[in-house]
Amino acid sequence: MNRILIVEDNKTLAKLLAKKIKTALDFEVDIAYQLSEAKLFLHKYKYFVTLLDINLPDAPNGEVVDYVLSKGQPAIVLSGNIDKDFRKKILQKNIIDYVNKGGVGDINYTINIIRRLQQNQNHKVLVVDDSMVFRKTMERLLKNLFYKVYTVAHGEEAIGMLATHPDISLMITDYNMPVMNGLELVNEVRKEHNKSDLCIIALSSNEDEDINALFLKQGANDYINKPFSKEEFSCRVNNSIEALENIQTVTNHANRDFLTGLYNRRYFFKSMDEYINEEDGLHEQFAVGMLDIDNFKKINDTYGHDFGDKVIVHLADVLMSSTNYRDIVSRFGGEEFCIVLKNINRFSAVEIFDRLRKDVESSVIYTDKKEAIQFTVSIGVALYSEDGLEEVINQADMMLYNAKNAGKNQVLI
Repeated sequence: MNRILIVEDNKTLAKLLAKKIKTALDFEVDIAYQLSEAKLFLHKYKYFVTLLDINLPDAPNGEVVDYVLSKGQPAIVLSGNIDKDFRKKILQKNIIDYVNKGGVGDINYTINIIRRLQQNQNHKVLVVDDSMVFRKTMERLLKNLFYKVYTVAHGEEAIGMLATHPDISLMITDYNMPVMNGLELVNEVRKEHNKSDLCIIALSSNEDEDINALFLKQGANDYINKPFSKEEFSCRVNNSIEALENIQTVTNHANRDFLTGLYNRRYFFKSMDEYINEEDGLHEQFAVGMLDIDNFKKINDTYGHDFGDKVIVHLADVLMSSTNYRDIVSRFGGEEFCIVLKNINRFSAVEIFDRLRKDVESSVIYTDKKEAIQFTVSIGVALYSEDGLEEVINQADMMLYNAKNAGKNQVLI
């Protein structure tokens, strides 16, 4: 489990901060009240982040910050000192942030920073700038925020990097670059990546305000003037990533079943329409399987609807682990699921669906009383034909109906 170290001589504040972090986040928290205690902890553990007071009984002038940074440990400074020059001096060090100790609001802000750092680990950032100095500066700032960072010198390299790493979340690009300037790069990138997939922040020392507007019109999410402060850069980057996450969350809710996390009926038809249109020229064959839990009403009546939901979630996990990443597994409603096996022939489809049926039959789920329960499924399968998707689903539905009437726990094609 990740750990956080709090170095704070105010014991009441330290304990309050530790309690709130433990409640809000999944971390072990250690508390040191002076530098000498902190050294012992730092010798023993590697920390996700450290929270450091500037003025300690045995280190009154911020010595703890330099010591912690010398050990390669990430640091957030907590201080009651609001002097601007002092704050600026501390921010020049390789710390994550400087937080004023003013009350509960600042504690909540600190917790949000830590939560943001956790989520940042899931994001990749591409920096595009022909200046090695600026590339290195931004790389250091971004890594300090726990992002995975790639750097390139110009636009053509950036396009190649995005093709190699399509899961990049944010691109930061300069305006004045050789080969392809920032505006041209943004325009080119937006042909392949929309704002729900990739954020773009533009940078420029150009004083022409039209450049800002042109970047935004071409598809940039934000614009930062050079030179920029460390805090402005961090806030704009984190805000852009947070906006991207919010868009993806909304999209995910629209496309996913709330109980199982599988694709819902709406997304299934949208995705399949796109797939069929793309694959028409390739004549790729696929199989549609309609699947239903056998005797599900009896499960609900015997063990309750909450356990029935657990059975549905358990089945969803089995289906996902038993199918290929290209296939589509969706919940149509209730205990009914629809599965598409792509690029497959009749014999392989029967083999895979029957293996899937056996995987379900052999799996076990436990009640709250630790009673082991097993269940079965029936599956109706149809291969895609020129009659269209709706007709294939109807045929698979008919095969499912026949499988139920023929004794259940079987696959009919």
